[in-house]
Amino acid sequence: MPRGSSPKRERQYEHIKDSALERGEKEGRAEEIAARTVNKERARHGESKTASRTSVKDMSSSRRGGQHSHSGAQGPTYDQLYNEARQRGIHGRSKMNKAQLEDALGRQGM
Repeated sequence: MPRGSSPKRERQYEHIKDSALERGEKEGRAEEIAARTVNKERARHGESKTASRTSVKDMSSSRRGGQHSHSGAQGPTYDQLYNEARQRGIHGRSKMNKAQLEDALGRQGM
């Protein structure tokens, strides 16, 4: 987080980072996701010195949040299924393909 960030943005950063870690992201990747999301929100609300056009004009991070992760014909991605299987302690998951992971998780071809 940049120096001078508000306590609200600090809490937002920690919340996003914790959520990413719960989803199975590695520490560095979770920090990157949180920082990018918070920085984009800061830019959208005029709290940063510089802001790219896409940060200001694009759909907000909170509105987009997971919009594509569980929708569409294919459903959740292989990585999302794998992380869920890891959290549930399903053995043999590393050798499973997407359909096998769905079966192991009790999903019907989402």
